[in-house]
Amino acid sequence: MNKKIIIIGACIMLAFIGLMWWGWSVQAPEASGTSGPVSSLTAPEKFYDFGTISMKDGLVNHVFTITNSSSRDVKIKKISTSCMCTKAYIKGADGEKGPFGMEGMGFLPPANEVIKAGESRDVNVVYDPNAHGPAGVGAIDRFVYLADVSGNALQLEIKALVTP
Repeated sequence: MNKKIIIIGACIMLAFIGLMWWGWSVQAPEASGTSGPVSSLTAPEKFYDFGTISMKDGLVNHVFTITNSSSRDVKIKKISTSCMCTKAYIKGADGEKGPFGMEGMGFLPPANEVIKAGESRDVNVVYDPNAHGPAGVGAIDRFVYLADVSGNALQLEIKALVTP
């Protein structure tokens, strides 16, 4: 009887330690976009506050302009957002690509957008105030991450105060 209790206790302890180790080793999607060096992509505006928005009015969007300020071409490998309520689209030379959403929440298509030295692109960020239902009222702070093939990242941010 005592052997069974010891074995069960040891298994539970090992499972607990394994879960703790796994939790520490998994990096949150929000942090993954900011872990690389600073990107050669720049934006005159990296932050936009929608102010007070109403759930009943539906989607809101804002267009950020990003520029390749380096002397070489930059290939954006990945565009992702910090929440499923936010989508991003990039207007490239071949038309609009997207939607790009939150990592780990379904298929996230590769961006594969090349921005030549000195060129600019528009990134349309769309926020859905209804995505979280009635619990989604209050202040929101969301991010869009643009990562190039070298691991460099540019972060854009939107805020709003959501009312019913």
